[in-house]
Amino acid sequence: MIEDETARQTTPTSTKQRHGCLTAYLVVMLIANFGVLVSYLVIKNVPQGFAVDVPPIPDWAFVTLLTLGAGNIICVVALFRWKLWGFWGFAGLALVTLLVNLQLGFSLVEVVSDLTAIVFLYLVLNIGRDNKGWPQLE
Repeated sequence: MIEDETARQTTPTSTKQRHGCLTAYLVVMLIANFGVLVSYLVIKNVPQGFAVDVPPIPDWAFVTLLTLGAGNIICVVALFRWKLWGFWGFAGLALVTLLVNLQLGFSLVEVVSDLTAIVFLYLVLNIGRDNKGWPQLE
């Protein structure tokens, strides 16, 4: 643990190297979160009865989910810029999203992807030797 803190403090931003898997996962996260934002907007504007499989989203949940999605995008950009708070922000927002989805009536199995995204991000940040992402976060 002390070794990680030392690496964080002594690695200049210009010499940081991102592992290819981390870059790919961050790009996928960015695209996916943007896609989710767009899908919320589309779902909210679908006339009632037009899409049978889409339950109505209460206004509070719509605003909350849009805000959480925008926050996720900000956290992914922060991770691209080597900011540790991007990981913790993403983790916190995923937990809040999980709670909102449970409140909306989704089953625990349906919302478990929010938790797996946190675990997978942590694992991807720890791939590699010299270019491991986690110790390079500031």
